[in-house]
Amino acid sequence: MSSAGYGFMPQTRRIGILTAGTDFTAGTIVGPLLSSGWVLSPEPPRLDFHRSDTSDIGILHSEFALGVNHQCAYHPFMRPLWALVIYIVAVFIGGALLAPWLYWLAQDYTQSFPKLAQIPFHRFMDRSFLILALAGLWPLFRALGATSLRETGLVPPYGQSKKLFGGFLLGFSSLAAVAGIVLFAGGRTPTEGVSVAKILETVLHAAGTAAVVATLEEILFRGGAFGGLRRVFYWPLALGLSSLIYALVHFLHRAELTGTVVWYSGLELLPRLLSGFVDFQALIPGFFSLTLAGVLLGLAYQRTGNLYFSIGLHAGWIFWLKIFGTFTTDVPKAAAWFWGTGKMIDGWLAFIVLALTLVVFDRLPVLNKRPAFTISS
Repeated sequence: MSSAGYGFMPQTRRIGILTAGTDFTAGTIVGPLLSSGWVLSPEPPRLDFHRSDTSDIGILHSEFALGVNHQCAYHPFMRPLWALVIYIVAVFIGGALLAPWLYWLAQDYTQSFPKLAQIPFHRFMDRSFLILALAGLWPLFRALGATSLRETGLVPPYGQSKKLFGGFLLGFSSLAAVAGIVLFAGGRTPTEGVSVAKILETVLHAAGTAAVVATLEEILFRGGAFGGLRRVFYWPLALGLSSLIYALVHFLHRAELTGTVVWYSGLELLPRLLSGFVDFQALIPGFFSLTLAGVLLGLAYQRTGNLYFSIGLHAGWIFWLKIFGTFTTDVPKAAAWFWGTGKMIDGWLAFIVLALTLVVFDRLPVLNKRPAFTISS
């Protein structure tokens, strides 16, 4: 039974009419359901299906301890929302508790690997968040209703090269335009004395980071967050919410720990991660640019039907973000608020270019294939 035209959310999965000691025929059930716009599923959760005493029509029957008639509706959109909330809380709280143990484990091997002693504690926080985020991906997808990787935007790579490299070309060229304009206008200047070995090391590291981070983050934020929210909200709203989550996570400020690492050191650093939101100059337009980037990536997933274009687009951006700060330096008295710093996306120029990139992408002849489980507007 479809709910289209009844003024409620499509893809509503379950509804139950719970009442104590009263049998309803099908007509008395369906009438109120249609008037309220809900959908009656053949298999409501946790309800017993009985035969009516007066007819051959099946009814839904349940008893409450208080013995009073009740009417209750199961809201399916709460499950994905709670799944995302629990996942985010588990990653940050769990990562904060895991980080000291990873730090202590690393200290046991400093004699064999001296460089481990130089790694600050906040780096172990980052690794802890990543470990738990990856470990919780599949449980998150299952909680969001996914039964296969295809439902998260991951399909076999055969025939997807055009989307992957097309996305990379768009991402790379958009931030290449930012870099070119900044250097031409004198907002920053090329770094002098960079050796060939340093160039190769930076480029290879940027390429590897772009491939890994883009893949993982697209699976998490577009396949997981956007894909899950899109199951229960109209996709534009799901796109906006998932983009805000994406920007929020990336806007967390790196916090340094002073003193001895104890078991609750990670919990002490958690509030400091939000200190970036009190820096107005960093918040605007940096947070806006990250949100716009999330919109672009989510829209790419929505239009192409899988994550390959989004992964390529994201990788092209990350590549530039990793090399720009190394190969350019600040210029005294330059308008960093407009040109940006070595971070590249913290200036208004990057925001303007991303907005233009969104316009360009909207006109690209990409495959207009709507993924499964999309709620059309």
